[in-house]
Amino acid sequence: MDDAMYEKGLKIRRETLGAAHVDKALASADDFTQELQQIVTTYCWGEIWGREGIDRRTRSIVNLALLSALNRPHELGLHVRGAINNGLTKDEIKEVLLQVGIYCGVPAMIESFRVAKATLAEIEAEKGEGAG
Repeated sequence: MDDAMYEKGLKIRRETLGAAHVDKALASADDFTQELQQIVTTYCWGEIWGREGIDRRTRSIVNLALLSALNRPHELGLHVRGAINNGLTKDEIKEVLLQVGIYCGVPAMIESFRVAKATLAEIEAEKGEGAG
């Protein structure tokens, strides 16, 4: 495993999904899932998300659409958070999910909106906790 690419991927993964989520995923890795975490961090986040071809904002748009189309609600919630961290607005997320509805079907769109709404509410609540 390429240590430099792992470190690059770890940085991008933390910046996109949040350090707390990533650190929890890595800390909970065991003998069965340790290699999975290394592969995801190195290849997904280092090799692909770390490429120069498109920016992270665009990668977030692509992920929102793909995860919605594939009906992967857990990963979609993570990537709604990532999209916000990568500069998308709530309105832009909404537009991506509406586009999903036309090309992937209304059930995919409805589920995607449900997940996105819950995740955006969590983000707002977290911001409120930090104020004061």
